[in-house]
Amino acid sequence: MDSITIILIVISVAASLYAWNKPEVMYKWIFNPYSVYTKQEYWRFITSGFIHQDYMHLFFNMFTLYFFGSVIEQYYAYLFGGTLGIVLFVGMYLVAIVISDVATYIKHREDPSYNSLGASGGVSAVVFSAIMFDPTSKIYLFGLIGIPGFILGALFLLYSYQRSKQMRDRINHDAHLYGALFGVIFTVIIEPNVISHFITEISNFSFF
Repeated sequence: MDSITIILIVISVAASLYAWNKPEVMYKWIFNPYSVYTKQEYWRFITSGFIHQDYMHLFFNMFTLYFFGSVIEQYYAYLFGGTLGIVLFVGMYLVAIVISDVATYIKHREDPSYNSLGASGGVSAVVFSAIMFDPTSKIYLFGLIGIPGFILGALFLLYSYQRSKQMRDRINHDAHLYGALFGVIFTVIIEPNVISHFITEISNFSFF
């Protein structure tokens, strides 16, 4: 049951390829907080989440979305039924894209030169929703190193927070951080029992 995930991936790939070949479209769709602030171009909150910087950026986000999105679709379909599960999944993804850029907007709304793009906020929300449902399942870095989701998630949040404070590179760490936090909050709201499940799974976890 990964049809919605596939549709999101197809839209992202098509939008990215189109924007790469149309500089004026890239300029219009990219997240530029200054343009949002001065010209009320609010669509950039959404459109920027479907375009990417290059093939590697696109591949990494879509590869991650494919594996975790299909898992979340199954969880949501089981808990809420097919139609409502789809609505909740797509809703979480799109809202996460917007929410993850709010801090960026506040920080850079008076900086005409700042731009941001990519599905990282939405993808982070999907990944962390999956971690809430199955916190001890291993996530493999580079396909080699398996780390339990709740541990990797905690390290990721800490790393994103520290890098966001430093602002030493062009990566939008705020989008990663707030997208991930939104994924956790959204999951808890729609399925409160996930908290006790999460705690139980971690309590029973052992490396040996």
